[in-house]
Amino acid sequence: MTATTKSPTAEADRKGTILRAAIEVFSKKGYHGCRIADVAKEAGVAYGLVYHYYSNKDELLQSVFEYGWTGLVTRLTERALQGKTVDEKVRGIVSVAFDAYKTDPRAVKVLILEIGRSPAGQSVNRGSAFGGTIEMVSTIFRDGQKRGELDPKLEPLICAAMLFGAIEMGLTAFIMGLLDRKPETVDQAARQVADTFLGGALGDGTWKNEKSATKSRALKRA
Repeated sequence: MTATTKSPTAEADRKGTILRAAIEVFSKKGYHGCRIADVAKEAGVAYGLVYHYYSNKDELLQSVFEYGWTGLVTRLTERALQGKTVDEKVRGIVSVAFDAYKTDPRAVKVLILEIGRSPAGQSVNRGSAFGGTIEMVSTIFRDGQKRGELDPKLEPLICAAMLFGAIEMGLTAFIMGLLDRKPETVDQAARQVADTFLGGALGDGTWKNEKSATKSRALKRA
């Protein structure tokens, strides 16, 4: 190996350092407010090295999205496979999302504000990633309907989209500084989001009574 050749591990470490720096800068200044030079300074590398790995700021934002979203989806999938009921699975997913904020609040801020909502996020290929995750989570509600836990009239995809909407808005309260970021406060918020969502999705079970009454009337007519 020559003096100018870097091992794959060294290359990965450098790219990781740059991505981490990009998350920090995007979080502090926003996508439009930062320059590649800011990322290089944060990473402690030469300006040209950032361009060696990323041709422009859009490509860097895409990599930040893939870096943050892939890890989060992996954890969400693992928790979705755990638990037996809709209640247990939903609480697991909400817990993963809020734990991600406790662990890496700046990365979550970038995912929500700079990629999820900002016009800058339009340059990121996020549609298939978001759509695939919603589809994956919707199976929780489909399976719940088959087990009789969930009103069969509900659309599972809408349930999944609403769950992520509730999670996003709950996290936004912390990102915007509306709530203190103490771990216990984040945990309490996660419980409230799960309780509120499940209270609406599962309801009070009246749909089961209606279903039973309909079946009873049908039997009488027979």
